[in-house]
Amino acid sequence: MRKYLSIDGLLASVRKSFSKIDRDVEIKLTRTISLQDCLMSGLAVFGFKFPSLLKFDQNKEEPKIKKNLSTLYGVKETPSDTYLRERLDEISPQKLRRPFNKLFALLQRGKALENFQYLNGGYLLSLDGTGQYSSEKIHCQECCEKHHRSGKTSYYHQMLGAVIVHPDQKIVVPLAPEPITKQDGNNKNDCERNAAKRLLENIRREHPHLKLIVVEDGLSSNGPHIELLKSLKMSFILGAKPEDHKFLFDWVSHAKCEEYEEVDKHGIRHCYKFINAVPLNEARFNLQVNFLEYWEKDSNGKIIQHFSWVTDMKINKKNAQFIMKGGRARWRIENETFNTLKNQGYHFEHNYGHGNRHLCSVFTMLMMLSFLIDQTQMLCCPLFQAAKKSARTYRDLWYEMRTLFRYALWETWESFYHTIAHASSIQLKLNTS
Repeated sequence: MRKYLSIDGLLASVRKSFSKIDRDVEIKLTRTISLQDCLMSGLAVFGFKFPSLLKFDQNKEEPKIKKNLSTLYGVKETPSDTYLRERLDEISPQKLRRPFNKLFALLQRGKALENFQYLNGGYLLSLDGTGQYSSEKIHCQECCEKHHRSGKTSYYHQMLGAVIVHPDQKIVVPLAPEPITKQDGNNKNDCERNAAKRLLENIRREHPHLKLIVVEDGLSSNGPHIELLKSLKMSFILGAKPEDHKFLFDWVSHAKCEEYEEVDKHGIRHCYKFINAVPLNEARFNLQVNFLEYWEKDSNGKIIQHFSWVTDMKINKKNAQFIMKGGRARWRIENETFNTLKNQGYHFEHNYGHGNRHLCSVFTMLMMLSFLIDQTQMLCCPLFQAAKKSARTYRDLWYEMRTLFRYALWETWESFYHTIAHASSIQLKLNTS
């Protein structure tokens, strides 16, 4: 297990980051537990994928679990679910960006991100929003609101995610997400655009020298957003749809474009059409972009798939295919991120606790931090990879982890993962004393 990129090193870095978070608001209760212990306990909930905070609270008084929380997560005192919610509700989600940055720095230092470099050494950064919670009764100060014709109001939370992706990698590297709050606006476009501005500015401030290529859907291929990306020195590959960019597509249809196609060994035709330096729209005529259109056709010429993008990278025959693959890699945030969180045991859409201020968003940050730790282990820890292979599915892996966490004492993560990885070939003798 690598010293800094194993679970021990990752949790040590996170724990150190938590210790530096300022406690702006102290909640005076008869029993005071450190904020660090509260945050690490919350992280353990998502690390072991407990289906609810109540389930974790019911089990945590068991002596083995308290001991394991101490040895594996460094938790000195375990808070009750009520105390945990009260403490975490007061923390601004922005304060939880620090551990994401620390873990990313460890990945850079360990050269674990070299295989993610793409197009002249840049990193594809996929951005997208997703819903996580909705209710007509429970709400907080930061809930977005939707007013229905019937007079009812729905309260909901959304998150804007950002992950480093690569067309040839199933693993993704999440950066700190950005909660979408009530203050961001009353419609989807405004909400995501305002949250994206905060997110991208935070990322550039935290990673001033990181070479990024932002990939997003057609909602982002507008003048203000492109100018923001340019001001932050970020390249981009943004989806563009004919119904949203009539001026652009009409211009391209009358312009002299370069076209070519390739046929692969399966007889599939890959057709490319591109042109550089065209106006994005009539309102921003001087804002020029480069345009790429791509078709995938069968041997009979029937269109299988069709995509189009705008980019700031000059397109030619040598890089058109790479730009196309980079643009399509945007789906990694849907398939390998949001779908994983919602369908593979992370319980992303479960309400772990809403609170009055920040609790829902703080729990989301802790879940994403746990996801980053898991993805880092899948990338860098052979023992974790062996445990996943032995368990076969993520859901089965989380189940085995919770079972061993509850019923046996563990002195090290290495022995914990080793037991899962080699369960079929060793006689399992749990320490039940």
